[in-house]
Amino acid sequence: MSSDKEDNQYLIFLLEKEAFGLPILKIKEIIEHTEITRVPMMPKFIPGVINLRGNVVPVVDLNSRFYNIPTKINRKTCIIILESELEDTKIDVGVLVDIVNEVVEINQVEDAPTFGSTLKLEFVEGIGKIDEKFVVILNIDTVLDIRELTEWTEQEKALSE
Repeated sequence: MSSDKEDNQYLIFLLEKEAFGLPILKIKEIIEHTEITRVPMMPKFIPGVINLRGNVVPVVDLNSRFYNIPTKINRKTCIIILESELEDTKIDVGVLVDIVNEVVEINQVEDAPTFGSTLKLEFVEGIGKIDEKFVVILNIDTVLDIRELTEWTEQEKALSE
């Protein structure tokens, strides 16, 4: 079966009442918010790590990353687990979001505007349209820019061996 249909499918989620999208092909799973263990010396937008079936998974708070406001945890708060890659290292990373909405098909994604967004332009892959509303499609590899995470994960692996 071809993945052409999946190429147009995006998971829509909310941050500060704004809609964002991620390609479903980048998503491994979605979990309810769970206890996050703080790790010293991490950037402010990385509140810590979670234990996901015995694996240490760093968590990035997207509200904090984009708006410098920590996510207000409630029963709808979720962690989206993604596989991110830096050079030859693949690691799972969780992103903390206010609400996961739905999976939708977006057939046309326009280039990111050069003005009018509070996000860094390199974070935006494009703008999709659902009905009459716009959705910011994220370039998750840039958003996660996981150099710090990779260094930390490598240190953790070395300590556990």
